[in-house]
Amino acid sequence: MAVTRMSESSIRDFNKSNRISGGFLVFTASYLVIAGGGGGGGVASGNVAGGGGAGGYRCAVTGENSGGGASAESVLTLVKGGTYSVIVGAGGAGGSGPLPSYGVQGNSSTFSSIVSAGGGRSNGSGATNGDAGGSGGGAGGGANAVGGAGTTGQGYAGGNSSGVGQSPAFGGGGGGGAGAVGANGSNSAGGNGGTGVASSITGSSVTRAGGGGAGALGGTAGSGGAGGGGAGGLVDAAGTNGTANTGGGGGGAAGNSKSGGTGGSGIVIFTAPTQAIVTFSGGVTYSVATAGGNKVYTVTATSTTSETVTIS
Repeated sequence: MAVTRMSESSIRDFNKSNRISGGFLVFTASYLVIAGGGGGGGVASGNVAGGGGAGGYRCAVTGENSGGGASAESVLTLVKGGTYSVIVGAGGAGGSGPLPSYGVQGNSSTFSSIVSAGGGRSNGSGATNGDAGGSGGGAGGGANAVGGAGTTGQGYAGGNSSGVGQSPAFGGGGGGGAGAVGANGSNSAGGNGGTGVASSITGSSVTRAGGGGAGALGGTAGSGGAGGGGAGGLVDAAGTNGTANTGGGGGGAAGNSKSGGTGGSGIVIFTAPTQAIVTFSGGVTYSVATAGGNKVYTVTATSTTSETVTIS
């Protein structure tokens, strides 16, 4: 087919398409890919748990940020006729009483070649370190335990425990968030979850990927980080779940035979030109809107790890 016209257009820096005879061969897509948050720790007898870490946060929108203080990533180049992987990671389950136990690591989210790491889990046994993840899990209450590390370009570390804590008021460390380190526990409070990061890829500013708050045996439980983090339990209470589709970490439990909060599920959002035909496989739950002259696709759930999107 003869080439009759080729031009390059840009709309709000979301997409650039090479157009041929009214169609397109390739275009660049902005995206936001957030993994599932980590589960908060469960407790047995007189323990406190750290908060779960937020899911990894990767963003390619001009003027915004990825997690861990990183700048926005480069946009993706997608090809007409191409089929790409799309997976929304589930949040990790909270640790269960009556035994002190780790929560479960969050599950990764994927869009094409972009993979965000699941949030780090935490534990409710005394003086246990949080696990690494997209953002790290907070430390369990006890002597000088440390929070898990975050993943570079995706999130921050979890907070440390209160040190040589003495009942009734020692606290675990808050889970790390995409926008800040989880707060350390103290002898009067559980650490707050780290804050998330805001994005306007859908046309409205929404903060996601906050860390889970830690439990405390007295004083004040840790609050969930802005962006969907679950709150920690106080005295003898379960942790709160992270908010669905934010990647927020689950809150840590406190007291006797209490469970940690489950991490919030992740999300995948990407942009495409209005003339593109976007077809998802059968196990994808999504919505589509228009923002800045582009279609914005928001994927909130995938039923398997082999779901796809095809551009035509």
